Formats: sequence, structure tokens, C-alpha cells
Amino acid sequence: MFSLVRFGAVFSKINMSTVYLIIPLVCLTASIICGLFGKAIGRRGAHSIAVSGVALAFVLSLVVYADVQDGNLANQTLYIWAISGGIPFQIGFLIDQLSVTMMVIVTFVSLAVHIYTIGYMADDPGYQRFFCYISLFTFSMLMLVMSNNFLQLFFGWEAVGLVSYLLIGFWFERDAAIFANMKAFLVNRIGDLGFLLGIAAILYVFGSSDYAAVFASAPFVKEATVISPFGEWQWITVICLLLFMGAMGKSAQVPLHVWLPDSMEGPTPISALIHAATMVTAGIFMVARMSPLFEFSETALSVVLVIGATTAIFMALIGLVQNDIKRVVAYSTLSQLGYMTVALGASAYEIAIFHLGTHAFFKALLFLGAGSVIIAMHHEQDMRKMGGLRTIMPITYITCAVGALALAGIPPFAGFFSKDAIIEAVHHSEIWGAQYAYIAVLLGVFVTAFYAFRLLFMTFHGRNRSGTDIIKHLHESPNVVILPLVALAIPSVFAGFIFFGPVVVGDYFGDSIFIIRYHDVTQKIAEGFNGKTGLALVLAAIWHGLFTWPFWLAVSGAVGAWYCYCKNTALPAKIASASGPIYRILDNKYGFDDFYQAVFTKSTVAFGKLLSKHIDAGLIDGTLVNGTANTISGFSAILRHIQTGYTYHYAFVMIIGLFGLITVFVWL
Repeated sequence: MFSLVRFGAVFSKINMSTVYLIIPLVCLTASIICGLFGKAIGRRGAHSIAVSGVALAFVLSLVVYADVQDGNLANQTLYIWAISGGIPFQIGFLIDQLSVTMMVIVTFVSLAVHIYTIGYMADDPGYQRFFCYISLFTFSMLMLVMSNNFLQLFFGWEAVGLVSYLLIGFWFERDAAIFANMKAFLVNRIGDLGFLLGIAAILYVFGSSDYAAVFASAPFVKEATVISPFGEWQWITVICLLLFMGAMGKSAQVPLHVWLPDSMEGPTPISALIHAATMVTAGIFMVARMSPLFEFSETALSVVLVIGATTAIFMALIGLVQNDIKRVVAYSTLSQLGYMTVALGASAYEIAIFHLGTHAFFKALLFLGAGSVIIAMHHEQDMRKMGGLRTIMPITYITCAVGALALAGIPPFAGFFSKDAIIEAVHHSEIWGAQYAYIAVLLGVFVTAFYAFRLLFMTFHGRNRSGTDIIKHLHESPNVVILPLVALAIPSVFAGFIFFGPVVVGDYFGDSIFIIRYHDVTQKIAEGFNGKTGLALVLAAIWHGLFTWPFWLAVSGAVGAWYCYCKNTALPAKIASASGPIYRILDNKYGFDDFYQAVFTKSTVAFGKLLSKHIDAGLIDGTLVNGTANTISGFSAILRHIQTGYTYHYAFVMIIGLFGLITVFVWL
């Protein structure tokens, strides 16, 4: 395992607890300044503060990473803000190999996106507001990955959901953006309901919200059961399924995936930030963090495996028929999240996080590369109106090619190492559903390579189809846009070389991930390399990959895309016409949106109208409000007849009243 030299004597005397606290708070501070004082500091001040804040967070994350590599782990409580029923609710940090890896990935990708935003959003009137949001997003994600308890995890979980709502609908004057952010918010609330119930079940069963206490007690309560309408279930299975329901929403797994493609209505930097290393990977991180629970429920692992495999192959197929450059990358994200979920279900948690990291780099690269093209094309996103850009935008082309090669899993790019490791892990798994998952991820390799190179060839090769007016103004993007592309391309090439050995053969994640011995598929993969380490291990992995199905399926997909979109460009239209219903099913995204619209949206609206008509208007307004007013009005009308103003009438009433009182008195 490679190691980092500690960041000099500058940090040697600093209390690391202070460093842990500064990392998220510096992003929060930048967000507050940009949000409250945006007009005062101006556009330059906003991006200077926001970029400086996340850059400091990234540097300090590297410091913490180096400290953890030296064996200095931390699990500390900073503040107890409430005690209920003897259970303390606290704010604290768990700093170990898993959390610090996520911290570095999140801050690095966020820094690249912050810098990129300076160029991409240069003319946008909401410039300062945008930097406020993305800094707040980074703070929320850091609180999520650094937490040492379930309540703080839930805070970060909901905070990233809230800020993503604001970011997806950033251009709120567009109806499509408002629809997309509301869709994302509502779909995630479905998953979050399960997540919240899972946390409630943990508090009930374990009597604690602290990770360490819950994980330590898991072996002793794994046989505890609960009676439900569906029979007797193990509590640990119920908890894991509820937690995974939250992951399905946040990490966009079928059937809670529908929000993610529509989130493309937000600005491109947000597409990269949400879809690469932050929000959508929160579910993957959460399941990996909860490995001490999931390992005791093979039922939950099988559900995770099957859901991930279904997402991986079926979402990849939709990517074949998309023409919007950002939506192709979005469906690619769905598919790759499926691969990570498959790895989780196979108990290959380390490999899932490995792919999370490599995917963060090359997927952010592809999104930002797509944004560079969109800028040059005057915000045109239809790939059918592009082409021939490789000579006009050479740096964008080269970096996008790196991203496509990494995504397709071509050696020696980063995606090859992590994706092949996932496929091998599933191949070794004996969990129920593993055979289906293996076939799904294997077929997904061909489909992924095809749509990745389809994007590359349609956008950068052939003749330009955009029209004379746009062609005259085409040029490479400014340096502030190009620099993040180059920065992300570097780990997209070399991350696999660096981390394959420590993750697959070494003990990179230490005790931060728990695996029952007979579930340890990663160990089975490592045994196949006969103790090789370092460069010899990497070369052995590449050599082994050249003689396996995934490599040749990836090559076949790339060659197929070249033939269809460079050599015989009329063929895709003929295939689409000949495939008929299959093409329409894919183009309609399997009808998920139509089904949800018909079953849930329309029925909810109809139920709302029923309540409005009969409950609100009929009962509340008609009976309670207006009825009360009418009753008082009628009674007042009667009283008006009594109040005549004549003295003899009042005297007569007084005599009658006096007679009545005397009668009652005498009678009693």
C-alpha cells in the first residue's frame, strides 16, 4: 500500500480535532458569506471566498488522510445537544480509512467544480447565489461522511437533499427546472421515509445512535425477531432493508431512479457535483459504513445485489437511445451506481468504494467536458447537432476521450481496475441472485462502451452539423474551464494503478469495513494473484484482463460505436426503425414516468380535489365557517325583531319575565 508523507511540520503541532472541525466549517462559512453578503463582495469576491474555502478543505483533508495512513484514527464526540430516554444525541466525527477517503474525493471534485463554475456561470445573474449553494452542498456532504452517529448522518443526508433541490431548480424561471427539482425532492422523500424508519428501528433495538455501540452489539441481536403481517422477520434484516430504501432514493436505484436524469435541468457544474462524488454516492457510502449490519442479513444482501444488477443493465440500455449529451452521461451514472450497488450486495464493500472513487473522477470529467462542449455550442445539448469538434476543441476532446476510455473499462485507465474487480467479485459470490447479477454486469460492459464511444464520436468526429452561424464562433473553452478537465483526467488515468493493490490485495480500509469471512470475495480475488504486489500486481491485473470477457466486450462496444457513427452513419436509424417496440420502450424509459404520473400523481391530484371540494369547501367552509356565520346571522335576525325600541314593549317583557320568575320560585 502506497503511503503519503505527512504535510510537514506546519501541521505537526495542530490539534487534529481542530482540523476535523475546520474542514466542514470552512465550507459553511464560505456559503454564509456568499449568501448573505453576495452583493457587497461582488462576483470576484464570491468565487474567491468559495474556491479558497473548498481548497483549504481539500488540503486539510489530505493532511487528515496522511495522518490516518500513519495509523491515527479518531472517534470523538464534540457536543451533546439533547438527551432523550437516556439516549444522547450528539455531534461527532469518525475519522478512519473510509471516511477520510470520501473526504478527499468530495473536496477534490468539489474544488474542480468550483473552479469550473467561474467560467461556466460567468454571465449568470445568480453567480453569488450559485457559489453559496455549492459551498453549502460540500459542507452537507462532509458532515454526512464524517459523522459518527445516525442522527448526524441523517442531518447530512437531508441537507444534501435540500441543497440539491435548490441547485436543480437554480434556473427557477424555467418550468422544466421547477418540475425536475420537485420530482427529485419528492422521490427522495420516499427513500428517506424508509431511512428514517430504519434509524428509528436502530434506536429501538440497540438503544443507541452511536455507530460504535450499534456495530458492537450487532452480533448479539442478529437473531432477534419481530412479528409482522408478513410473518416473522429478523430485526437486522428489517433494519438493513429500511436503510437500503434510503440508499435506493439517494443513489437512484430502480424504481426510485426517475429523479436523476431530470436533474440535468440544473447547470452543468451541478450535474457533475451531484452525479460524480457527492449526493448520489451517499447511499453507496452509507451501505459500506453499515457493513457490520448488512453482513448479518443475507436476505438484505441479495436484495441489494438484485436491485443493483437491474439498475446497471436496464439503465445502460436507455443510454443507447439518448441524444442529449448530458442525459447520456446521466444514464451512465445510473448504470455505474448499479455496479457499485452490485459490489455492496456481493460483500465487496472495498471494491464498491474503489469504483466510487474512480467513477467520481471520470464521471465528473465527462460532465464538465460535456459542459465545455455546451458552452462552445451556445448551450446546444443535442448530439445530433454536433460533430467535428476534435480539431476545434482538442483539449476538451482528449480529456473526454480519457473519460470515455475509463468509463468503458479499457486498460490501463482507472475504470478498468475497479469495474473488472466488481465483475470478478460477483463471479466469486455465492449470495442468492449472484448469477443474474454476473450476467447483468457482463452485458453492461458492452452497452457502456457502446454509448460512451457513441457520445465521443457523435460529438467530436465526423462533420459538424450545428449550422454555419455556430461553426464560425466555435473555439476551445477558456483556461478556467480547461484546468479542471485536466486535473480530473489525471486520476482518471492513474487512480487504478495507485489503489488497485491496496484495496484488492492489501488492507486499505482496515477495520472501517466489516466482512464475515465466508463472504470475503475480495480475498478470493487477491488469492488469484499469488502474492504479487506493486507494479507487478498492476501488470498482472492488466494481463489477466486482456484474456477475459469484459475486455473484449468493451472493445466490441467501442468498435460497434465507431462503425455505426463514423463508418456507416445510416445504420443506427435503420436499427431503430427495425427494432420498433424495443426502441420505443427504451425511448420511453420503460414507462416509469408515465406509470408514476398515472398511478401516483393523477390519483394524488384527484384525491386533493376531492378533499378540496367536500372537506375544505363543503365541511370546513360550508358547515363550520359559513354555517357558523349563517347561524349567528339568523339568530341575530330574530333578536332584531325583539329590539323594537318601544318602551311599552320592554315593560311588557319585564312583567312577563317577573311573572315567570315568581312562578318558578313558588313552584320550587
